[in-house]
Amino acid sequence: MGIWLELGVFIVVLLWGFWQLRDVKKAQARTREEKARRAARDTADKAERDPP
Repeated sequence: MGIWLELGVFIVVLLWGFWQLRDVKKAQARTREEKARRAARDTADKAERDPP
């Protein structure tokens, strides 16, 4: 009986770890998008201020 309890705990911890990895990947993607948006905005602002 004890082995099933340990196996259950192991599976729960494993699932929690995968869930955390998923959240980290989402946060990294969001950060990349924000940086790209900010860089595009800064480039556009610079082009408006310094016309060729």
